[in-house]
Amino acid sequence: MAETVAPQADADADAGSTAALLATPFLRELVKMLRAQDTHGQWDGRSDEQLLKPYVLTAEERRAIPIIGDPDPETLWRLELFFNAVCVAIERETRQMVTPMMKMSHEGFGRMVLICGRLVVGNKQLRDVHRFGFPSLARLAEQGGRFVSEGIEMIRQHPEVANHGA
Repeated sequence: MAETVAPQADADADAGSTAALLATPFLRELVKMLRAQDTHGQWDGRSDEQLLKPYVLTAEERRAIPIIGDPDPETLWRLELFFNAVCVAIERETRQMVTPMMKMSHEGFGRMVLICGRLVVGNKQLRDVHRFGFPSLARLAEQGGRFVSEGIEMIRQHPEVANHGA
């Protein structure tokens, strides 16, 4: 009998951990960004986890993408939304406006900089953008949360520089 209970317990634990991940400030903002893009209501019936699915690439899905390739507009859009959500999550915590600035070549190489006043609060070298994604929802939340935490810390360490542009 314990064998029949264990799969349900695992499913409940997975559902609980997914709910906890979706409650993180970064993923909450990313889901809001995605829902705001749906001007015609086509995604109303989709769960938050379904909306975030394009950010999750399994090892098999990643292997199916060529090593060399140009990023498509949808991938660039997802990348921009990812960093926009980082900026908004930082803003909610610090009450300071944070702006993303991206410079990208057509080959998928570039840089993303997050700026608050005169302060660079985030700096990410981008490579192989056509393969942008994370192996799991947990990794997506972790990476986004790391950018948010680092940005908040930078603003708190240098408030005079962050406030200078206001």
